[in-house]
Amino acid sequence: MAERGFALAPYRQDHVPAGSDDDPARWTKRLWIRQGHRGLDVNLHVRRSGSPNERLALLFRDWLRAHPEAVPAYARFKQVLAQAVPDLATYADVKDPVVDLVVAVAEPWARATGWQSCTTTTARPVAPRR
Repeated sequence: MAERGFALAPYRQDHVPAGSDDDPARWTKRLWIRQGHRGLDVNLHVRRSGSPNERLALLFRDWLRAHPEAVPAYARFKQVLAQAVPDLATYADVKDPVVDLVVAVAEPWARATGWQSCTTTTARPVAPRR
């Protein structure tokens, strides 16, 4: 990854959603960041296949795709937050509870629709990235 201009960030796990008593060790990840190259900056989150944080990320993505009316509000939240906080750690600390709120709505949607996580996707961001 480094040969492709990515730097490994110090973040080693995802936030365990509020109300969950899951073992944080199950939420490990690696975050690779690339900035200043041609095209968009990239935050690449690498999670273990079948892990709860992989499922959460895919559910979050698919719920937003199924509810495009929610995307502008989430995008605006991220833009304002990125301008208001001094660093990535603070950004994540503020954003995590908002993700929890979306997932609280997405979980019943997943049950009602029979949603299954699928890792096959075409990369397309749902909101501008910081």
